[in-house]
Amino acid sequence: MQIAVLSGKGGTGKTLVSVNLARLAKDSIYVDCDVEEPNGLLYFKIPNIEEEIVYTKYPVIDHDKCIGCRKCTNFCQFNAMAFILGKVRVFKELCHSCGGCKIVCPAKAIEEKEKEIGKIKHGYHDSTEVFSGEMVLGEESGVPIIKALLNKVENSNKTIFIDSPPGNGCSVMESIRDADYCILAAEPSIFGLYNLNMVYQLTKNFQKKVGLVINKSTDDNLIREFAAENEVKILGEIPMDLELAKINSEGNFVSQISRLGTIFEDILAQALSEVSL
Repeated sequence: MQIAVLSGKGGTGKTLVSVNLARLAKDSIYVDCDVEEPNGLLYFKIPNIEEEIVYTKYPVIDHDKCIGCRKCTNFCQFNAMAFILGKVRVFKELCHSCGGCKIVCPAKAIEEKEKEIGKIKHGYHDSTEVFSGEMVLGEESGVPIIKALLNKVENSNKTIFIDSPPGNGCSVMESIRDADYCILAAEPSIFGLYNLNMVYQLTKNFQKKVGLVINKSTDDNLIREFAAENEVKILGEIPMDLELAKINSEGNFVSQISRLGTIFEDILAQALSEVSL
């Protein structure tokens, strides 16, 4: 079972929700797919963590063999190749590593080389197995790292909590592709409402079942109105609370505090119930 936690922007409580739910669930897996700025490991403090390099491939042109037919440049839909001054030039930052250019080249003038684009970190925190991706600074896309992360857990029978990247781009789409349920984290502001609607439309396009968690909840709450209008179940509301903010800022689990932990227990119970419907 895969439960993805999403938000339309950073700072709305996405990681707060996902790490606390993963810790509360028994025999669970937490996967931090926010590879541009992963911070799940700030909570799951793992002393002896394993690391694995993630590589991707890019084309290299043998100009002695190249006949200048331009089939490779015409094939590439990402503008990663161009025919300039009589030679094929490769812009590896734009390459999506599909390998198509090598296949269509009639002169066999294209080979592929590997480059490091990031790493996967893996370890255990009590009964929670933890995976975290980290992208090399300056890389264009974290999608290959997210694919590698999710391949690690695709055959697991455990409950998997996916901490998705913020927004609604390609990385987010990859993170929710196989999710059984999506939890949307939002804060009650006009900006928060706009971003919630953005990510909600994405989950609709993917035909995902969704629930909603309101973070920094207040009495005057735009998000409740959105939930009612769109028939989205509110799984729980996390209050604006100084003690909670302090615990969270120190990288500790809010679910450890009984006064606040019951909120996350209820969110987890309702989410698991919704998945099974």
